[in-house]
Parts: sequence; C-alpha cells; structure tokens
Amino acid sequence: MAELKFKGNRRMLTGLVVSDKADKTIVVRVETLVKHPLLKKYVRRRNKFMAHDPANECGVGDKVQIVEYRPLSKQKRWHLVKILEKAV
Repeated sequence: MAELKFKGNRRMLTGLVVSDKADKTIVVRVETLVKHPLLKKYVRRRNKFMAHDPANECGVGDKVQIVEYRPLSKQKRWHLVKILEKAV
C-alpha cells in the first residue's frame, strides 16, 4: 500500500476493523478513555467510523490507522492510512 500524503492538520485515529463486507469500505471501531465528570473514573467510549479502503486489503480484526477525509458518501468521511497489525 502506498503512503498517502494529506495536507493540513487532520484527525488521525487508530482502531479495529469490525466489518469489511462492503466493497472498498471498512467499519473501524475506535475506543477512547473519557473521565466521568461526577464519578472521576475513566469510562471507555466506542465510536464506529466508515473508512475508504481502495484496495480491499483489510480484514476483520486488523488494527488500522485512519485519517479524516472529504465526504465520499453519506457516511464515509475517513480514509485508510495504513494497517498496523494484521489479524491472526
């Protein structure tokens, strides 16, 4: 996979691929830790993002890095940068 060059400051997130059933699209689950305002303990928040995978090279369970991108469809606003770990 060729390294992509993106202009400006764009959000980059790391997460796990939970679905690769759509053509050239992956669904990535990103987990973040947020401190609860009242309880003062850390709570795990999960978000799912649809990302563009032009080569269809990702599989379920892969750890990937995605970057914010222009809207490609109704829900796709992220682009695959690289695969950090392949699923076993």
